[in-house]
Amino acid sequence: MTTTTLGVVQEWPQRPVTAHRRDAGEDESRGANGADWDRYADEYQATHGEFLGDVGFLWGPEGLTEAAARILGPLTDRDVLEVGSGAGQCSRWIRSEGGRAFGLDLSHRQLQHSRRIDEMTGVAVPSVRGTATHLPFADASFDVVFSSFGALQFVADIDVAVAETARVLRPGGRFAFSITHPTRWMFPDDPGEEGLVASQSYWDRTPYVEVDDETGATSYVEHHRTLGDWVGLLAGHGFRLTTLLEPEWPDGNDRLWGGWSGVRGRLTPGTAIFGADLATGTKVPTCGPGRDLTGDQ
Repeated sequence: MTTTTLGVVQEWPQRPVTAHRRDAGEDESRGANGADWDRYADEYQATHGEFLGDVGFLWGPEGLTEAAARILGPLTDRDVLEVGSGAGQCSRWIRSEGGRAFGLDLSHRQLQHSRRIDEMTGVAVPSVRGTATHLPFADASFDVVFSSFGALQFVADIDVAVAETARVLRPGGRFAFSITHPTRWMFPDDPGEEGLVASQSYWDRTPYVEVDDETGATSYVEHHRTLGDWVGLLAGHGFRLTTLLEPEWPDGNDRLWGGWSGVRGRLTPGTAIFGADLATGTKVPTCGPGRDLTGDQ
C-alpha cells in the first residue's frame, strides 16, 4: 500500500484502487490476497529481496533478525513450519541453522520465487500452497510454527487459523508471529508526517479493503485486532504468551517500506512480535479430511 486514506485512489502495485473500511469474510479475503500477492510478488522480491537476504530471517521492516532476537528458541533438529513463507528466506535461514523448515504460502508466484532461490543458494525449502485456516499437515507434526508478516493479518477466520496452529504443534511447541503493530490502525498508512496524526479509533476492527477501480473486484483485505484480542486468542487455544516485542527503528535504516519509515518508527511502533508456547496436555481436534499435501486448498 501507499496511502490508505478512505476514498483516495491509489496505484498499488499497478492498477488504481479505492480504499474502504467494511466487513470482509474469509473467502473474499483469501481470494483477493492470493491474487494480489501473485501480481505483486515480482515487484516485492525485486524491491526488498536484497534487504531480506536469500538466506535471512527478518521479523519486519525495522530489520530485527531472528539471529539477534532468538524468539523461536533452539532450532537444531526441530521441525518448523513457516505460514506465509513467501520466497522462503526465513525458512532457508532456519535450515542453515540445522532446523527442518517447511513453507506454506497462498501465492503460487511467491512459491515460484522460493524455488528459484532454492536453486540459486542450494538451500531448498520444501513448500506447499495452502492457507493458514486449513494446514495440510497431520496433528502434532511440528515443534515450531511461525509467521513473519506472512499471513495472520490477512486472515478473517483468525480463530480457525490459531486453532490449526495448535493442532499441528506438538505439546510444548513454539508459536511466533509478527504483524503490523495494532496501534498503527489509528493512523493513515503514510510514511511521512501525515502518518503521525491519529485519524480513527484503535478499537474499530472494521477490515481495510481495496477495490479495483476498473473491475470492481476486491483486490486486497487486511484485518485489525487489538493487542488484547491477540492475547485472548492465544490464551483461548492453550498458548502461554512469553514474548511481546515492539522493535524500535534503528539508526542507519533509511528504507521506506509502505507505511514504515524512520519518521514514524522513531516515535511509534510499527511491528509487534508475539511468542507463545503451547501448554502440554492441550487437546486438539482429530485430523479431519483433506489434510494431506495433495488435497485441494
